[in-house]
Amino acid sequence: MQKMDSLLQMGRCKQVLVLAIFCLSASVMYSFIYHYSTTEEHTDQLVPQQIRAVPSISLRQPNCTCQGSGVLVLKDHLPKDRYDDIVKRRAEEYRKHHIRTSSSLNRLILAPSNIPLQYPIQGFTVVPLQKTLIPGLALHAAKRQSYKVTLRVSSGVLAIKALGEGDQEGQGENEITVQSTSLSDLNNLLGRMTYTSTVYRMRTGDLAHFTFEHHEAVFPIVIQQTSMPVLYDIGNDINYRVTIVTKTFLRYTELQVLISSIRTYYKDIKIIIADDSLEPQKVNGSNIEQYIMPPAQGWFAGRNLAVSQVTTKYFLWVDDDFLFTDKTKIENLVEVMEATPELDVVGGSVAGHGQFYFSLVYEEGNGEDGGCLKREGAVKYQPVPGFPTCSFTSGVINLFLGRTDAVRKVGFDPRLKRVAHSEFFMDGLGSLLVASCSHVSIGHQPKIANAKYSSFRRQKSKDFEDKLAHHFFKNHLKCIRYG
Repeated sequence: MQKMDSLLQMGRCKQVLVLAIFCLSASVMYSFIYHYSTTEEHTDQLVPQQIRAVPSISLRQPNCTCQGSGVLVLKDHLPKDRYDDIVKRRAEEYRKHHIRTSSSLNRLILAPSNIPLQYPIQGFTVVPLQKTLIPGLALHAAKRQSYKVTLRVSSGVLAIKALGEGDQEGQGENEITVQSTSLSDLNNLLGRMTYTSTVYRMRTGDLAHFTFEHHEAVFPIVIQQTSMPVLYDIGNDINYRVTIVTKTFLRYTELQVLISSIRTYYKDIKIIIADDSLEPQKVNGSNIEQYIMPPAQGWFAGRNLAVSQVTTKYFLWVDDDFLFTDKTKIENLVEVMEATPELDVVGGSVAGHGQFYFSLVYEEGNGEDGGCLKREGAVKYQPVPGFPTCSFTSGVINLFLGRTDAVRKVGFDPRLKRVAHSEFFMDGLGSLLVASCSHVSIGHQPKIANAKYSSFRRQKSKDFEDKLAHHFFKNHLKCIRYG
């Protein structure tokens, strides 16, 4: 403990003794904590036994089960000769994922009832390594001969801001105790308390422990680098708002029909084509960008390439055998997105297939076996406000308007070459807000016999097995139930 001399000489008749005690022992106690992201064993040491803070994320969650028909146990689809090695490497990757994504901010904090301490319970965010006043700190207690409070943190240091010229500011430590015979003077000092993080991360956090006598409160401090907005000037023309994107492979006849139908309704809108055909052919037309890929790279690789070249706020994804009709009104989907800024993806319906949408329900499970995913068709959550024909859901059909920057952050896994669609929404679960609308639809061209295309398009048993093994490792899944 290090004592400080009186920090404040108030211009009143009575003399106030202000004692600020910085606890160096706390610095030593917490020096091993470099980042808020720790293993479960370490985070248990961050909060003393008497603090009512409960970990909400743990490596040992209760196990989960996929029940009912259509259940696939993914470990049964791993290569037998590499089973042990895959399981071991997955466990290590999951441990690192937990370190990277867990936080002291994930702890469940139960506020003690009727305590005299005032503190910020939400919204206190600081820039890494930058000194910031802690708002709202105060004590509301009955009259006493002396008042003493303590504040302790683990990923930063505390100090009392200098009062005026000639006053010395307290040296920053992990713990500071302030004592005074005057409640108003003590609160004056608390109002000058600053926090400076000692870690540099884009987004991390700290838990502050605020105590008075037998009362103790814990409040979160978000340590986050301020980010700049990325805005799109969409103007008043649909051509500046939306780009149409598609992926083609050995289906130039269907592609030309699609382009012709687009130009019937949108003669100037940009069309981006990702093409991984075996023998590429030049696609002619105004405002068309065709990107030639190595042969047979796959659907998701093509999606990534096409979306990477979009410069508009939104893109409309269509398959190369779709057909624009008078019900394919892109403006209607844009209207939904603009009225609901939280939305990231809005789907429509495809003639002959109807309005297709599905829900994804994920249970984390424990760290050994992995999580459980349930996919159910035709599940809506609730209507989109102001649009009775639209409802929130988890995934939609291959006609959808995407918010370009949001979709890029999730991306399309290029390892999935043939049959893959819901996998994009699996990767976006928890980050993409999705809706499905019935008032916008697109046509589907009649199927044309194409033996070469079918031989690539048809998913082989090995492709299916590889995809399930991929989900086992990449998504840390134990099982998937398709319903």
